Amino acid sequence: MENENKNVAPVEKVVTDSPVAEKANTTVAPQNGDQKGTKRFDRNNNNQRGGRRFDRNGGRRFDREPKEYEERVVYINKVCKVVKGGKRLKFSALVVVGNYKGKYGFAMGKSAEVPDAIKKSVDKAKRNIHFIKFAKANSIAHDTIGKFGATEVFLKPAPEGTGIIAGGPVRAILELAGVKNVYSKVYGSRTSINVVRATVKALDQLKDYKSVQELRGLVAVEGGKENVK
Repeated sequence: MENENKNVAPVEKVVTDSPVAEKANTTVAPQNGDQKGTKRFDRNNNNQRGGRRFDRNGGRRFDREPKEYEERVVYINKVCKVVKGGKRLKFSALVVVGNYKGKYGFAMGKSAEVPDAIKKSVDKAKRNIHFIKFAKANSIAHDTIGKFGATEVFLKPAPEGTGIIAGGPVRAILELAGVKNVYSKVYGSRTSINVVRATVKALDQLKDYKSVQELRGLVAVEGGKENVK
């Protein structure tokens, strides 16, 4: 045993005195936020470069411009055109726009896709704007009837708190126009486009107090009510 231990070569102890080896052996614990490759985002600091903006509730905040007109899709129909090569399918959309302050319009657009048809209708409606003047309680001034084809729409002023007594296309136009209290009734055909056109004709027939005075030949006198010519 003693001879075997003598034949084994002694193990030399390796000493690393070089600065490169010392750097390799020494490890520094990374501090919080200093680790390479990791980024931390502070929601309270909105001025960080390349970061998203958050509001106080923690949600994303997008700066959008307010819309001039609100739009509402009344009816979407699928139409088919038969040609020599077969059938061509398209979609037609009836859209009503308004700003709730007396401006409103409507249009119908057609395209191969529904979003394109709606976009066309909105653009056409914005170029076809009508105006209405409100009476007491954001209602209409007097009774009116609009006719288009086989459709007839009757509108009647209502007191405050009544709301819009209407449905379908008539409600869409009255709400976007800004009318808040009105009675309505549709007679005859209930086709959406005909109902919309009849409603617009009824609203176009409305007259204010001054225009009625001029038609009747009445002139307002300062200090008095009215004077007949």
